Order: sequence, then C-alpha cells, then structure tokens
Amino acid sequence: MRKAFYLLISIFFFISCKKEKQSELHQEKQSKVVWQSYDETKDIATTQKLEENRMHLKLINSKVQDKNNIWSALEIELNLFSETKYNKLKGFILEKDIPTIQQYIKNGEFTYEELTLFYIYRIRKYESDNSVSLNSVISLNPKVVEQARTLDKVDKKNIDAYSVFGMPILLKDNIGTEDMVTTAGAVALQDNKTNNAYITSRLVGENALILGKANLSEWAYFLCSGCPVGYSAIGGQTLNPYGRLVFETGGSSSGSGVAVAANFCVAAVGTETSGSILSPSSQNSVVGLKPTIGVLSRTGIVPISSTLDTPGPMSKNVIDTAILLNALLGKDLKDNVSVDIDVDFVNAIKQSSLKGKRFGVVKELLEDSLYNKAIKKIRKAGGEITEIEPKEVELPGFLNILNIDMKNDLPRYISSESKGGVTVKNIEDVIAFNLTDTIISIPYGQQLFEGIVVDSTTNQELSEIKENLKTIARNYFDMFLDKHELDAILSINNYHAGYAAVAKYPAITIPMGYTDKGEPKGLTFIAKPFSEKLLLQLGYGYEQETKERKQPVNYLN
Repeated sequence: MRKAFYLLISIFFFISCKKEKQSELHQEKQSKVVWQSYDETKDIATTQKLEENRMHLKLINSKVQDKNNIWSALEIELNLFSETKYNKLKGFILEKDIPTIQQYIKNGEFTYEELTLFYIYRIRKYESDNSVSLNSVISLNPKVVEQARTLDKVDKKNIDAYSVFGMPILLKDNIGTEDMVTTAGAVALQDNKTNNAYITSRLVGENALILGKANLSEWAYFLCSGCPVGYSAIGGQTLNPYGRLVFETGGSSSGSGVAVAANFCVAAVGTETSGSILSPSSQNSVVGLKPTIGVLSRTGIVPISSTLDTPGPMSKNVIDTAILLNALLGKDLKDNVSVDIDVDFVNAIKQSSLKGKRFGVVKELLEDSLYNKAIKKIRKAGGEITEIEPKEVELPGFLNILNIDMKNDLPRYISSESKGGVTVKNIEDVIAFNLTDTIISIPYGQQLFEGIVVDSTTNQELSEIKENLKTIARNYFDMFLDKHELDAILSINNYHAGYAAVAKYPAITIPMGYTDKGEPKGLTFIAKPFSEKLLLQLGYGYEQETKERKQPVNYLN
C-alpha cells in the first residue's frame, strides 16, 4: 500500500513538473516577438540631419527579404530554447574568448548545441525588434543545430581549447557555402547556389560551425558611389550598435563587424580589397586582420579584384583572431597566389610584449586624442616611438585595377563557382538586371558598375599600373620602416588602407577607444609582407596593456 502511495506521488510530481515546464515554454513562446515591417520614415528623416552624407539613408530594411525567413527553418529548435536558458548562459558567453568558452563546455556548463542556440536566439531577439535591430545577418545555416549536436557526441576532454571546434562563425555573404546561397548582397545573386569556398572547407574541416552569412556593403562596396556603407538590397542597411542610425558601420565587411561587436557569434570572417576589414572592425570596436595577399585562399569568394582581394578574421580579441587565422590557413592550388604558411599563430602570441618594439607614429595623427593616448601607453609599456611625416602621394590607376579585375574576375567566378540560380554572366548583365527595378535593386545607383563597362585599360597598361602602384606604396612605407628599423607603422582605422592594399602589406586593427560621442576607433598596425605573426604579437601586446573594447550598451542583455 505504501509503495503504491509513493508511486502515485512520484507520478503526480512528474506530471506537474512536465506541465509546469510546458507552460513555461508555452508562455515564453507566446511572448516571442516576430519581426514586422514598419514605417521607416521617422528613422530615415533622422539620418538626413547627420553631417556625414553617407549616413543619409533612403531605407532601413530590405525590400527583397522578409527578416523572419532568416530564422524560420530553425523555429522548432528555438522553441526548445527558453528565455530562462538564454539568461542562464549569458554570463558564460557574452564577451568571452574562445578558450574560455571551450573550457566552460569541457566543464559541462553547456553544450555546443546550447552555444549555437544561444546565438540564434540572440540574433532573433535583437533583429526582430525594430528599435534595436542591426540588419547584420542575411541568413542562418538551417543545419547548424544538427551539426552542433553531432559535435557534442565527441569526447570533450580531447578538444583543444585554442581551436574553432564547435565555435559558431559567421561568414560575409560573398564567401561560398553549400548550405546557404551566396548573394554578395545583390538581387542578381539572391539564388546563387555554390559549393563551400576553400576557406569554408577549412573551417568545416576543423569542425567549426558555420552559423550563417553576415550582411555586407553590396558587391563589397563596389557598386554605387558615395552611397551608405553597409547597405545591400538583400540584407538592408547594416547599423552600428555603438550609435544606431548615427555612426557608420564601416564597410564592406559591415555585417561581420557589427555581428561580432553585438555578440551574435563567436567570430566572423570578412574580406578586404582596400579597407573592407579594417574599416568595419575599427568602427565596431573589434579586432580585424587583413593578411598579406596569398596567406588565405580566395577561391569561392565573389570577387572584386584577384590582385588585391583577401579574406581575413574578425573577432572581439586578438587570441580569437589568431585561432581563426590558424583554422583558415591552407595552400589552395586553385588560387595562383596562395602560399603555404607553417606558423602556429596562437602559440606565437602567448609571450608578446611591446617592450623594445619600434613603431613609426604619424605626426599628423597625433592631433587625434585617442591616437595620442594610445602612443603614450605604448611608450609607457616600453615601445620605442619614432615620429614620421609621410607625404600624401597619389595612387594613379587604382580604380582601373578594380575595374578591369572585376570585369574579368566576375564572369570567371560565375562560370566556375555558381551551381545554379544565376542568370547574369557578366557586369553588363548585372547592370541590365538592376535596371528592371531600380528602387529595389539599386536605390543608390550603380555608378561604379557603369564605370567598369567604359574602362578601356589594356592588359599591358594594367600590368604597368599594378607595378607602379606597388612601387609607390612600398616606398611610402619602406622609407620609414627601413631607415628607422621599425617593426610597424601605426595608423587609425583604415586611413592608410589604400597604400597597404597596393603595397600588399598586411595590417591589423585593435580597439583604441571611443570619441566623446561614443564612436569607436581602432589603432592600426601596418608591416611588411608575411608579418602576420609580428602583427598579432604587437596587437596582443597592445590589447593586454589597454583593454579598450567595451560592449555596446544597448546590447548587454
């Protein structure tokens, strides 16, 4: 009799708990906000009053994509992830670096599946709210939760804490992925099916989780002239979490920088032709590395210029940047400039120091209070400072490189990488396609694409332009690097990105602080080719001395 009584009590308790849990999930499900379009007139009018012309917006959200479609394929999984669970995990995940997150998982605090659901939940939480949405994500991987579950079956004791194993990574949406279309933000490529890009395959091979695709400046900001950075027809206008509708996001890897800053992913991958990693990293207070051309493969990435393009890691700190760089490395036989790099960048930075390192400081930039403050901190840490006064020089023919490369590289990309869903074959086709509905496809015009068509630069002339620019840019840096035996030249944001681009010099930007208005800036280190190890060491040394990055205040929860 007593046994029967206890059995009934146990059954009652189990049913009560189950009903309570179901009720909790039901209530939370009922309270979830689904994104709804709204009248953007007031927000757009606010931007018209800003001094920066490129922030004079014509629209906020995409007229092509319903935002709810970003997470619709993952709704079933999201229904099993509660607000209570989200709040429990925040302290373990927000602003934490990869080794810390990995250790929490090893300790059993949460799983790779829960980590992945946390980010998807957070993306939906903010991106479905029109008062705080950032338009930083174009798509989410419909298989990512399933892939995370598979990784959870591995014995976690054997996982390297300094690895991308199980880490949800966002890719700029010009980087090929087999589970999502690759759009470059353009309506003409909205159904572009591809295989994984080489670097995507490298990440998958290291058991990283491809969380989704980040918004970008359409066609990597090589479409319209003077238009807002961070805008694409597919993703809408990317917004800066430190000053939504106030500060630029930087471009063209805008979504990558914003998503990392807002803690929508562990880290992201961007691409740069001239400033497209350095700019959004600086504007969003994250670390961005633009490698030497050839360190990372470009195969499977929608191109601008096979001469100057490179992907690169973007994260909240230098250690994660080094971990991600390690995972992306590999010699790609399909990329004729790809090289084999045998360096463990993570181990290389563990004993970094600024002491005795020699830096070229641009005298003119010392008028910037944040730059001046950063230099003082470097000097205090033992760095040796030499003031330099580089003279601004023209870079004749820079645009011709982009024009002719794009004219040749885009058709090659479409024919070799697209598996279907694309009707255009070249620049002329894209221009004609966009003219069928200019309000949706090109609200800011397509002046740069039109310039590509009329550029008559010959191959011989192009070759001469490339060599001439490389000589000019290398002389610009080398007269100081060599004369004063400098380790690096220090700049701000992407101020010297054009010179670094045509010189094919790598650069890294580290959060440097915030202006009186709260706008982030980055301290940018530039060095000679294949100096990634040195740049990461210098960046890590500076980061540890200053720790300037702060989480954006409206995205703390």
